[in-house]
Amino acid sequence: MAERATRGQCEDGGSGGAAVSKRGAKLSGKATRAKSGTPKSSGATKFAKKTIALVYDFDGTLSPRPMQEYAFLPKIGIDPAQFWEESNRVAKEHKADPLITYMHLLYKKAKEAGVRIDREDLVAQGRDVELFPGVLEWFDAIEDYTKIRAESHGIALRHYLISSGLTEIVEGTPIYHHFHNVFASEYWFEAYDMPYPKRVITDTGKTQYLFRINKGVEDLGETINEHMPDADRPIPFSNMIYFGDGDTDVPSMAVTRKSGGHAIAVYPPGKARKKCVDLFNAGRIDFFAPADYRRGSDLFERTCLLIDRILANIRVEEEMWKVAKSAKS
Repeated sequence: MAERATRGQCEDGGSGGAAVSKRGAKLSGKATRAKSGTPKSSGATKFAKKTIALVYDFDGTLSPRPMQEYAFLPKIGIDPAQFWEESNRVAKEHKADPLITYMHLLYKKAKEAGVRIDREDLVAQGRDVELFPGVLEWFDAIEDYTKIRAESHGIALRHYLISSGLTEIVEGTPIYHHFHNVFASEYWFEAYDMPYPKRVITDTGKTQYLFRINKGVEDLGETINEHMPDADRPIPFSNMIYFGDGDTDVPSMAVTRKSGGHAIAVYPPGKARKKCVDLFNAGRIDFFAPADYRRGSDLFERTCLLIDRILANIRVEEEMWKVAKSAKS
C-alpha cells in the first residue's frame, strides 16, 4: 500500500532445466532503466515469453508502515499521524494532488526544523526501514522454488517494485538489489533549499508501469502509447503476480487480473484482514494471506501455487507455438 495520503480510486488506469535470472549489481543513484530489447515472438526462432514478473507495492506490503515513518519523520520531530492528517488536509483545501502535497510537505517540515536532508541522507534512511518477517529471504527462496519447478529451459524470474514511496529510501534497504527495476516517486536534488518532485506515482499511475513491464519498455524516456500487438509483448500479464495490501492497489490489481494476470493481497500478521476479504469477494485478487514471507507460510505456498500455474501455462503456450511453427513449414 502507498503512504497514508488519501487518494481517489479507479478500477482501470493504464496508459494506454531452467535458469532464473537475477538483477545485476546495485546501481548508485537510480534504479535500472531497462530498454525494450527482448526478441519479438512473432518472428523468433525460440519461444520468448518465458519471463515471470513478480510486482510489489512497498508500504504495507513489504514493510509494515510507510517508509517515511522510520527515519525521516522522527529526524525532523514530527508525529506520523499528525503529518499524514495535515498532508491530507492541505491537499483537500488546495485541491492538490495528495502525493505531490506529501512530498512537498516533508521537505517544508524539514526546513522548518532546520534539518537539511539530501539524497545521501534519504538513501541512508532506508537502513532503518522495517520489513515483514521473511522478506529478506523471500527473493532467493521463491527463485529457488521456480528453478526447481520449471520444466522449460530459459525460464527467468524478475522482481519489480512499483511504489508511491521514495526511490531514494528504497535504494537504502537491504532488498533493493533484488529488483530488476524500481518505479517509485523521486526528487530532483539541485542547489536549492527545497528539492522538487521529479516523479510522482499515484494509485492509478502505477498501472502505467505494469504496461511498461508487459511491453518491455522500461526506459522512462520511451513512450508506451504506441500500439504493440500482444504477440510482440515480452511479458504477458498472464506471467505476472501483483502483491498489494489495500485500496491504493485496487487499480493495479484490477488491471492485472482483467488482463489475465494474478494478484495477492497481504495484511499484517495478527491484524484485521477485512480489507483483503473485501478485495477477494470483489474479485480483485486470487488469494490473500498474512504478510509473512517465510518459506512454508500461507503467502509462500499460495504464491508457489500461482507460479506453478504460470509455469504450466508457459509450457502449454510454448508447445502450441511449436505446433503453429511446424504447421507453417
